[in-house]
Amino acid sequence: MYKDYYKVLGVAPNATTDEIKKAFRKLAVKYHPDKTRGDKAAEEKFKEINEANEVLSDPEKRKKYNRFGKDWQRYQESGAQPGGFDWSKYAGSQGGAERTGDFSSIFGGEDAGSLFEILFGQQGGRKRGRRSATLRGEDIGTEATLSLEEAYHGSTRLIEVNGQTIKVTIHPGIEEQQVLRIPGKGTPGPGGGPAGDLYLTIRIAAHPDYHRKGNDLHRDLSVGLYTAVLGGKVELETLKGTIKVDIPGETPNGRVLRLRGLGMPLYGKKQQFGDLFVKVVVKIPEGLSEKEVELFRKLDALRTQEQ
Repeated sequence: MYKDYYKVLGVAPNATTDEIKKAFRKLAVKYHPDKTRGDKAAEEKFKEINEANEVLSDPEKRKKYNRFGKDWQRYQESGAQPGGFDWSKYAGSQGGAERTGDFSSIFGGEDAGSLFEILFGQQGGRKRGRRSATLRGEDIGTEATLSLEEAYHGSTRLIEVNGQTIKVTIHPGIEEQQVLRIPGKGTPGPGGGPAGDLYLTIRIAAHPDYHRKGNDLHRDLSVGLYTAVLGGKVELETLKGTIKVDIPGETPNGRVLRLRGLGMPLYGKKQQFGDLFVKVVVKIPEGLSEKEVELFRKLDALRTQEQ
């Protein structure tokens, strides 16, 4: 049955790769097995959006899909591209699995058997026969929590599934609730069928100093009263290292300064970063001496006379 993958992901046919990626992430989070345990409809929807993403996020597959339209599946399955028939596409989850050999539901009509023989039967006088069907294993969903520093620099996680330890590499710039797909690391298929996939949802722990918005970071910057009034430099520890921030003279409390390129790395893009926005928090001096108080009084009187 033909599926409108653009409709599945809720994007326009001319959607960009980034728009497709964003739509997929949003739906993957919504229908993730960990959030919809026992909901068979949600499980099928989760598989459907992953199927759509695999086609539309691949330039070559998307090109063929756009070209052949409703004949896309037949083109794929007839061996018109390397890899031939993809059995796993028609394997359901355990407990509600579809038989991969049910060609009447795929091609329709009474010619399903003969079409099967044309595609897979032995030619040249050899005996024709049907291949035994196999079932695909279930997908597995789990989570991993990173610190903001790990999300910035990249990290690795050891995931325990099905009695084995899997090392997952997490690239810099990973986002909150981004889902990583690890093919073939789900539940093994019954009867030697292909294994399902592992879907790893990333969580990022709250940071005491930084607040993340997309690829940008936000934080407060404490500045002394005299530096705020007269101007100067203030040291700031960033995720990229220690820097000195220029504070213009007469900087008011609450002013936001933009530090370009000091935000989060852009996921999957080398040497591209968001920005860091620092809000100036003027620190009022405490424990003033009598001499300091007197000087402030003189300054106040001077300002009053000038006004």
